Amino acid sequence: MDKMERVYFDHNATTRVDDEVLDAMMPYFQNKFGNPSSGHNLGIAGRQAINQARKQIADSIEVQPSQVVFTSGGSEANNLFIQGAVGHLKTSRIIVSSIEHPCVLRPAKELAQKTNEEWGLRQLIVDSSGRIVMSDVDKALSEYPPSIVSVMLANNETGVIQEVATIAEKSRKLDALVHTDAIQAFGKIPVSFSSLNVHAMTLSSHKIYGPKGAAALIMDKELVLRPQIFGGGHESGLRSGTENVPAIVGFGKACELSKIRMEKTTIHVTKLRTHLESRLVEMGAIIFGMQATRLPNTCYFALPDIEGETLVIRLERAGFSIASGAACSSATPGRSHVLDAMGVEPILARCAVRLSLGSSNTLEQVNAFIRALTVTVKELKRISSVMI
Repeated sequence: MDKMERVYFDHNATTRVDDEVLDAMMPYFQNKFGNPSSGHNLGIAGRQAINQARKQIADSIEVQPSQVVFTSGGSEANNLFIQGAVGHLKTSRIIVSSIEHPCVLRPAKELAQKTNEEWGLRQLIVDSSGRIVMSDVDKALSEYPPSIVSVMLANNETGVIQEVATIAEKSRKLDALVHTDAIQAFGKIPVSFSSLNVHAMTLSSHKIYGPKGAAALIMDKELVLRPQIFGGGHESGLRSGTENVPAIVGFGKACELSKIRMEKTTIHVTKLRTHLESRLVEMGAIIFGMQATRLPNTCYFALPDIEGETLVIRLERAGFSIASGAACSSATPGRSHVLDAMGVEPILARCAVRLSLGSSNTLEQVNAFIRALTVTVKELKRISSVMI
């Protein structure tokens, strides 16, 4: 493989729009550009396209189309659930895991602060592999019955999969509303709304080879939320604003394709990751969450004494796009709160690097990465020894 050929290993951050998805979207930029709220033919075509996408998404997670509420992204959907649920509940406690994405952690923390702790916040601890500790779930539920529980299905950094269905069952017995951010898991492992036993679930298009700017909050039919955006009453009054028809169409098509291709893709990326991690271990790498059940495409590792940010920059120059943490948090660089929660020493956490594989990656690319990594590590150690 040519050294300067660009290789993308950051699929947990975002994915390339699939060719079939793009083809489905294209007519709605120009030829079928009508506002879906308009009563003429162009508007009706837009509304029909949204309805079709809503059905495609619903089918992929085994719900009814009426349970799908479109939003502009996963962050908006997560905020809609937390803030929308609070609008219909008495002050109580919200429970989240300590490794949630910032778009769950931040609104939960803001809620507790703005209400002078009328709404209490309890963060669930995780073990050294990044799994939520079930005994702490029991403890948190018994301390003070919560009104809201939000636990992600799979972590965006480690890829560790959580026992959401078990947590939901325990929480429902106390009449708590249960939500899961399933953005990273969706498209990589089978996801069923009913099997998880939650009241709400968040999905996003751009993690499954769809476009950015489209996501959905999947809601139990009995769930009542207070809208966060008011206006024309779109999305059954829950999310006003003219719909992004091309993106929604792309989201629907991406869901349809994901369901068809998931098994084949899972086998493919699992083989690649197994090979990658065997070579990394030979190099002395520590792989975070390796003892837990993880998404098949995610490898979060550290080479002790080699700073992650430095590796990312050096390997970028060699033609590899990887990440040193969560892309959605790049505006506030620093230690990973996920690794902090796992009890990883700060000096080792600074060395963390994430590779997230996709359907287009190849064994040749993985081997080329290992070669480039080996050369880069040798160079950095030589520089370090000279400076000492």
